[in-house]
Amino acid sequence: MTSTIDLNMVNAYIPGRADVGPEMAAQIARRDALLGPAYRLMYERPLQFVRGEGAWLIDPQGRRFLDIYNNVTSLGHCHPAVVEAIRRQAGTLQTNTRYIHDTILELAERLLASVPGTDLAHLMLTCTGSEANDLAYRMAKVRTGGTGIIVTETAYHGFTDAVSQFSPSLGAGVDLGAHVRTVPAPRLYHAEGADLAARFTRDVEVAIADLKRHGIKPAMLIVDTLFTSDGILPDPAGFLTGAADAIRAAGGLFVADEVQPGFGRTGGQMWGFQRHGLKPDVVTIGKPMGNGQPIAGLMATHDALERFGQDSRYFNTFAGNTVSCAAALAVMKTIEREDLIVRADTVGTKLNKGIAGLANRHEAIGDVRGVGLFVGVELVADRATRAPDRALTSRVVNAMRDRGVLLSACAIGHNVLKIRPPLILTEDQVDLVVTTLDDALIEAAGHALGAAA
Repeated sequence: MTSTIDLNMVNAYIPGRADVGPEMAAQIARRDALLGPAYRLMYERPLQFVRGEGAWLIDPQGRRFLDIYNNVTSLGHCHPAVVEAIRRQAGTLQTNTRYIHDTILELAERLLASVPGTDLAHLMLTCTGSEANDLAYRMAKVRTGGTGIIVTETAYHGFTDAVSQFSPSLGAGVDLGAHVRTVPAPRLYHAEGADLAARFTRDVEVAIADLKRHGIKPAMLIVDTLFTSDGILPDPAGFLTGAADAIRAAGGLFVADEVQPGFGRTGGQMWGFQRHGLKPDVVTIGKPMGNGQPIAGLMATHDALERFGQDSRYFNTFAGNTVSCAAALAVMKTIEREDLIVRADTVGTKLNKGIAGLANRHEAIGDVRGVGLFVGVELVADRATRAPDRALTSRVVNAMRDRGVLLSACAIGHNVLKIRPPLILTEDQVDLVVTTLDDALIEAAGHALGAAA
């Protein structure tokens, strides 16, 4: 099934829907005139920020907003170690991968050391996660001789022309490629007791058979290992094994998209695929890698990369530059030095339990799921039918924004609150998230009752 949801419009500002005041309206008009119509702003009433500090974003009036959505800055905004690494390297040397420099080599050694027990042997760098997934697809086509791709029904993998064709969450306005097949997301909450591993494996096998029936050789199965855009679907651990085996049996590669799950976010391990005991052919990484500096890339087995490396030329002027590598290396060192993977587990457990406790007070909370500092809260109109409540979800997101806590929503029903705080989130900030969500749910439910009356 192809999703028609457009994640670019989830909780977006829509002109005329909310009073933003004359000053903000003038800023929006200026932005629209200069940047054109393709960009989107978050929330019914957009925000302007002038400074970031840890988990906080600060507006021109000095009001602080707790950012539990933007995992690009995985260590929090303006982390001193990353800022200093960028400053020092920018004042020393900025050059590209056609010259030898130690920083990229040390970064590669650290990243490859973080995937023990796999055959991942090489690092290639890009500027964005979209580029990383584009490069992974190029490699898969060369390695397999195929073009077929399998993704989940509301997946997001990037914005390049090639990658947008296998990112169904971009909506009906962005066509999926004829070489792309979607499979239902592995939603345990809606599985009705079915064996999720068997079901997901079967769905992938059906997609493989359909590709072959249309004369399309499979190239890869690519999944975000937390199924973030599909609604944050972490469990049961291990259910991906059969699907990975199926794509390999068909001659394709298994690609783990770690752009959102990676860099310790799941707690207990560095990468989302490690929870499933998998050995990917390619792992794509990005977003949190440079704490805001544009650096991304992929790790690949020698087998996956060898033919591409021999036959194709890859060069990206800014990818792997010394400044971005210094930022990424600072992120890796900080995660290790501050024991942030363990912290993600500990603080994330409190966050999960705190939000789950709200289900006793709010019938709209159908399911709370997550791992580490990645939590999905599914809001439903009826617990018996588990029907999504999109309108309530939007009201909750905007009520949280008005109370100074920033999050968003995802999933095919646009009804899962998406919570991705920085790894440095404190236990006191967890308490703030839980109490604010409690208040926002009360307000949003009251608004619905008022509208019904």
